[in-house]
Amino acid sequence: MNAQNGSAFMPDEDLLNTILADLKRTVREYTTAATESNCPSVRQTFNELTMNTLRLQGDLYQQMRQLNMYSAPSSALRFDIDKQLQSAMQTQQKSQQFVQQKTSGTIPYAQAPNVPVHQPNVSNGYYM
Repeated sequence: MNAQNGSAFMPDEDLLNTILADLKRTVREYTTAATESNCPSVRQTFNELTMNTLRLQGDLYQQMRQLNMYSAPSSALRFDIDKQLQSAMQTQQKSQQFVQQKTSGTIPYAQAPNVPVHQPNVSNGYYM
């Protein structure tokens, strides 16, 4: 079957959803590659690929949304967004402080901040 007679191997909506999912996966892969890259030019290349793929994913999402092929997620409460943003900023600040302390050599290793270690509870055969 071909697209000329009006039938395709899969509905357009399914095909576009597959492409959209692949673009999301590709962004994750490019981001991982960028963060793990040791070479500045390779890192820059993956950053550019990430941004280009994000633009393409966003454009496809908008087109699908306009064609009622993709329903928009429900709106988040501003409070919830602010709470998540504040938490992420605090985590980033703590991480930066920890790295600065470790790289400046001012705090011995034994005095590193307490980092909770998750111990699995296997008493009933399940990790909890």
